[in-house]
This record gives sequence, structure tokens and C-alpha cells, in this order.
Amino acid sequence: MVGETALKAINEKENVWREHAKKVWNFAETAYKEVSTCAATAELLKSLGFKVETGVYGMPTALRAEWGSGKPVIGFLGEFDALPGLSQKVGTVKEAVKEGAPGHGCGHNLLSTAPLAAAYGLKEELKASGRPGTVVYYGCPAEEALTGKVFMARGGAFRELDIAFSWHGASKNQTSYGTMTGMNSAIFRFTGRTSHAGGTPEKGRSALDAVEIMDVGANYLREHVTMDNRIHYVITDGGMAPNIVPDHAAVWYFVRALTREGVEDTYRRLVLCAEGAAHMTETKLDIEFLGGCYPTLENHVLTDLLQQGLKDVAGPVWTKEELDFADKLNRDNAGYEALKNDPDYDGPLSAHVSPIFTGYIYGSTDAGDVQHICPCSELNTASWNAAAPGHSWQITSCAGMSIGEKGMMYGARVLGLTAARAAADPKVIEAAKAEFEKSMAGKSYHCPIPAEVPVPMPEKK
Repeated sequence: MVGETALKAINEKENVWREHAKKVWNFAETAYKEVSTCAATAELLKSLGFKVETGVYGMPTALRAEWGSGKPVIGFLGEFDALPGLSQKVGTVKEAVKEGAPGHGCGHNLLSTAPLAAAYGLKEELKASGRPGTVVYYGCPAEEALTGKVFMARGGAFRELDIAFSWHGASKNQTSYGTMTGMNSAIFRFTGRTSHAGGTPEKGRSALDAVEIMDVGANYLREHVTMDNRIHYVITDGGMAPNIVPDHAAVWYFVRALTREGVEDTYRRLVLCAEGAAHMTETKLDIEFLGGCYPTLENHVLTDLLQQGLKDVAGPVWTKEELDFADKLNRDNAGYEALKNDPDYDGPLSAHVSPIFTGYIYGSTDAGDVQHICPCSELNTASWNAAAPGHSWQITSCAGMSIGEKGMMYGARVLGLTAARAAADPKVIEAAKAEFEKSMAGKSYHCPIPAEVPVPMPEKK
């Protein structure tokens, strides 16, 4: 049976995958600082027979691992980074391992591992069958900055692939036809002139005034953009003291929309708000463009194949201890009772396969860039409690224990089986490519990050 060898190979090394996920959970390195995670992942891949390169695409903490030769070339996307401030012990009450430290509040320790296990499973499948094919695993930094894969794409990644797969932990076992938003990120810095705010205010030119006027303009802009737009910001620098006219101030913005064109147009208009604020306050404006990403473009052919895999692979069997653990976490969330009325709800930890999602998600992921370069779809499996808020200490807790690890293993098996089926059937890959070309409608991918924007470098210890 196609996929049997892949599943056997993944299962035989379950302890290896669990140990690696726990190791990365303990590292908990944030965007562009994933030095230990990259090194440990490279070491594991080498031990599994992959040819490994680190520091690829101009990114010190990115890696590329390859096995095999010829077509098809099938890629797997792993992610490395943790989130700031989400350090958490494994437990049902909020308690940091180290106060203020990072933690895997999006489960990327699992996400770095499940696609790796699947890549190994496909490698063993191809090796046993004698069929040609190339397996590529990408270790991707800085997904939480929404720029890691974008910088990788700028450096030439992913164009070699015939198809690609990604996996992410979730509260459900589900695939998606839906769309997540694209995004631009930029810091707007204003420079004015300091003065005594009480004695000689007329001599000052307030950079904080410029920030506030820009923010007012942006808030009025919300009335005149399409409903899918999201504009949000945080003031990162507002001056030093009330009696000093601030000569420097800064505000950091995200702009999101369901099309790349929508992102770029709203961002253009946001820049006009900033420029107007600078004119009104006689301050100087500098814009630091941090990056952007594409909306997602899930490939239905691959999604359907993943959905079938979810049904064909046995899911986790949750123990009473795990269900009780999840229930305690769930009760800490205000929306838990309402969640119980969802027709798709099946307990504190999901155990069934949900229908394919078809709506919109207003968060973003840099996996969308990969999906605009080659046919690619993402799989979700339940890896934390049903009511866990995104980017929360509850996810960090589950990601460091058996709940997250079981979800990870389910995801690895489904990815491995699905990739083996695709590799064995050229018609699947042809259909996925045909759909991709139709979805792109003659357009091509253009990296949202200009060449002059540097890749952030990890801090030297």
C-alpha cells in the first residue's frame, strides 16, 4: 500500500520526534535568534541521511535539507521561532518558566518537527519503492515576524518545488480552502525640535504630535477601505517627559487585507497620512519598512488529499489525564461555554475530523508567499485545548507535553501519507499545478520585501 513505509518509518522514530520537539520547546528562541534550534535541527536531519545546508538564502538561522534526486520535488515547511513573553511551565495555571522570557505560544517546536518527520517518512517511502523523487525540508525562521519565508523567497527558496506541504497545530483536525490576509509592516519615525513645553512651546516641533495626527488620519482612513482591511498600530516611542516637547517619536503599523493589491493600496494611503502629519507639524519623517507577506492561496487539490489523509490515519486517543488537563485550561477562557454550542465541538480536546474550512481568517502567515510560488496547502491537527486563545500561555503549556506531541505525530503521519500518495501519482501533481496556474491568473510572485531591506541578524552571545 502506498504510504505504508512512510507511516512505519515515522512511527518507529516517534521518540526521536518527541525529544526534538521538547528540545526546541526548551530553547524558545524568538524571530531571527533561532541559533540553537537551527543547529539542533540540522544535526538531526544529518543523522537521518539528509544533505543539510544552514545559513541559506542569506539568513543565518534558515536551513535547507535534501534527499533524493529527480522529479517530483516535494517540500515541507518547518518553523522555528517562539513568541516573546510567553514562557510557561507545563501546567493548568499561568506560571512562567522565567518571567518575561519567550515561549512556544504558537507551538512552533511542534511545527519544526512534524514536517521534518513527514519528510523522513517520504524519504523512506521513495527509498523502498525505488521511485525517483527529491525531498526538501526547509527550516524557516521568523514566521511570527511574518517575514522569514519572505526573505527566503527573496533569496530564491521554494522555486525548485513541484508541490509543498505545511502543518500547524490547532484546536481542530482540519484543512482549509479559506484565505488568510496578506500584510505590510513598517515603523514611522518622526523627528522634531525639543523645547520647554511650558516656557517656550512655540519653539518646539513635537514629533509626538506628528504620531498622534498620523494615527487620527489612519483611524479616519478605516472608513474608506474595503471591509477586509485591518489597520493596527502601537506607539513605540512617545517622548521622555510632559514638560519637554518630544523631538523624536515612532509608531509601528501593520496593514492587512485579503489581496496583496489591497495591502499595497492601503499602505500607500497610510504613508500619505504620515506625510501629511509631518507637514502639519513641521517634522521630518523616516519610514522603516520591515516587510510584508502575501495572503494564503490554499491549493484545493492538495487540500482534498490532506483531508482524505486525516480520515485515513488514526487520530490521537486522549487519556483521561489529558482531557482533564485541557478542560481545566478551557475553563479559564470566557468563551468556553459558547464554544460548547458549536456543532463542531466534540470535547476539551478535538478527536474527530472537521469539515474543510471555507471562510476568511484575518491573521497572516508568511506561508502565503510559498503558496504564490508553488502549489502548497496546510494541515491542522488538534494539538492544544479547544478554547485556547491564539498566541497564549495555554498553547505553550500544551506544546511542551503529550497533548502537543500527540497532535504533532498525527500531523506528521497525515503529511507523510499524503506526500507519499502525491509522489506515487503524477496526475495529482499535474492537477495541483494546473489549479495553481489558474489561481495565479497569469500573475507571478513579486517579493514584498525590497532588495535594500536587510535580513535581521541574530544577536551575538
